[in-house]
Amino acid sequence: MQTAELLRKVRRLEIRTRHLVEDLLSGQAESVFKGRGIEFEEVRPYVPGDEVRDLDWNVTARLGQPYVKRFVEEHEITVVLVVDVSYSMRFGTTGQEKRELAAELCGLLGFAALRNQDRLGLLLVSDRVEHAVPPARGRRQVLRVLRDVLEHRSATGRTNLSVAARHVMQTVKRRSVVFVLSDFETPLDPKPWRVLARRHDVTTFVLRDPRDEILPSAGWVEFEDLETGQRRLARTSSRAFRAAYRQAAVERRRGMEKMLRATRCGVVDLATDQSYLPVLLHYFAQRARGRR
Repeated sequence: MQTAELLRKVRRLEIRTRHLVEDLLSGQAESVFKGRGIEFEEVRPYVPGDEVRDLDWNVTARLGQPYVKRFVEEHEITVVLVVDVSYSMRFGTTGQEKRELAAELCGLLGFAALRNQDRLGLLLVSDRVEHAVPPARGRRQVLRVLRDVLEHRSATGRTNLSVAARHVMQTVKRRSVVFVLSDFETPLDPKPWRVLARRHDVTTFVLRDPRDEILPSAGWVEFEDLETGQRRLARTSSRAFRAAYRQAAVERRRGMEKMLRATRCGVVDLATDQSYLPVLLHYFAQRARGRR
């Protein structure tokens, strides 16, 4: 991508996502990140009205009277964006590729982090970690993240997102907010994701194109797997073929989302041909209610 074109794309994303954060997420941007980041401060004697679930049973047993744990909210949050840059993310039939939707979401989350004065980091992954930006604050950091997401071209094009989960566990020591943006077309090993979700607040954005599940009747069509290069000729005018294609795709996506929820990762399903704002507002409102 030419430098001038890249800068124009970054500028357009900045204008659009800043507007969305300021005008449409006003009052909710904080709930995107805050509330899950809490740190232990001290134990103190129990007083009527305290939550029973906050009791420190070890101290209570040792001292012979009830004590509760006291927590304080972290004021410094680190937000880590994990973006799938495999070849399947280049797919798009509605005027927007999945990777372009991922870039816009990165802008939205990045400027929400900027609004909260939080640190923002980036990880670009395929079947390996291809690029990492250490967490930092400020507008320049958000623009760097947008530029890197738009400009990067994968070295392999394949996918293994469990590599990303292990990398975050190894490099991000303090509890952080992690957003993973991918189409999740490749099966995951649940074990590293389960560990990751215990250590961090993890939300996965499952990005899909309508043609991932629904095919038009267009006669004989040659399909190509963007990651392996394998090709197959199929008769899309066959109603049975289209139905089987859709059923397999829906079952694959639902199985992936069920696995992610079982590991205690948040799941947000987004499509390239639909507005993501209502979905995000609903998800963040649910998070806020759950914390209260």
